[in-house]
Amino acid sequence: MHVVILTYGSRGDVEPFLSLAQGLQRSGHHARVAGPVVFAKLAEERGVEFVPLPGDPDSLVADLVRRAGHNPARMVRVMSRYVLPLAMDVMRAIEPACDGADVVVHSFLFTNGGHDVAVRKGIPDVSAQMFPVFTPTAAFPGVVAPDLPFGDGYRRLTHRLIQGAFWHGSRLLYGRIQKEHPDEPPLTGWPIGGHLSPPVPVLYAYSKHILPRPEDWPDWAHVTGYWFPELRDDDQATEGLVRFLASGPPPVYLGFGSVISGDPARLAQIAVRALDQCGRRGVIVTGSGGLRLGDVPPHVYPVEQVRHDWLFPRVAAAVHHGGAGTTGASLRAGLPTLIVPFTTDQPFWGRQVHRRGAGPAPIKPRRLTPARLAEAIEELFTNERMRTSAAAIGEGIRGESGVANAITVIERAVARNH
Repeated sequence: MHVVILTYGSRGDVEPFLSLAQGLQRSGHHARVAGPVVFAKLAEERGVEFVPLPGDPDSLVADLVRRAGHNPARMVRVMSRYVLPLAMDVMRAIEPACDGADVVVHSFLFTNGGHDVAVRKGIPDVSAQMFPVFTPTAAFPGVVAPDLPFGDGYRRLTHRLIQGAFWHGSRLLYGRIQKEHPDEPPLTGWPIGGHLSPPVPVLYAYSKHILPRPEDWPDWAHVTGYWFPELRDDDQATEGLVRFLASGPPPVYLGFGSVISGDPARLAQIAVRALDQCGRRGVIVTGSGGLRLGDVPPHVYPVEQVRHDWLFPRVAAAVHHGGAGTTGASLRAGLPTLIVPFTTDQPFWGRQVHRRGAGPAPIKPRRLTPARLAEAIEELFTNERMRTSAAAIGEGIRGESGVANAITVIERAVARNH
């Protein structure tokens, strides 16, 4: 079976699909990933065939934080402004990338484009999402909708509105492209739902232990478990970090991924002052998000980047932005987790962590203060019920085989087409 995977976004949007590709290869299949060019080296390190796509996804994430925040309408506008200049080049790249494929697996931003390529090539496609979208339910509101006490009808409506906004936004965007390129074929129609025969399977790459599968979902919606990277013995951690971890009790992890705060200096200062106030050791991962630290006290260790699967088993708790992948990684390690959400699905995951008893209520960045963060960090260390809940969730996640479950669904989709 030859599988082509189309994905776009930050590292958290791409890395799970590289893990899926590795799993497919271990199962005897051929896998090719098309994604942002900045991740070509990462794909090479993982031994995955890669087709580079133009664009800088970090600029999209930065704009979502600066201009959209938690506002769904602004998120759509920001994504449209980013996608439009790149759309034609990306579309022209994914068509040949899918040559010879038996099935196309497409992520959120390729929901329409991936389906259309599969239809033109006469092959099945599978939608893959890192958060619950495009399958309405009464169990919880849509990922970017507020969780208001208005009942089942309200929750279902939020999903319909999000799906409608995505579809109509895609049509408007594609209409603008067609004005400049009139030879481009029309969109084939909305690709998700029971109106298609057979329906396009949807893979949700998160754990039922953090968000159980709703009973009112159709049978073509699958919660597979997370798609984690393969564990490796080699490590890129610095000797200084190794010495810091060995020099005292397990610290708290603080990191905010690819987000770029409107005031990264303030965020860095809050993190250091909070650790001072609660007297805890901390590893602060600055990443590519603009978080910059000057001189730090000896109980704080700054590092630009380190693998979660290596670091998280060596710390006692986690504070992060709530990206789907980082949330899965901290929970897999059984860490009580505080989420400071900036945009898109991050507030949603913060609510789920809190509801499952694995962390305090999320704190929005604008409400973050040293005192609030210090209080939350202290709770991560001392709330035994919270630590027990996080440990139980971690045990459940570690018992799942997310990649294997996803491969089974993909194989069935191909078999059904033959």
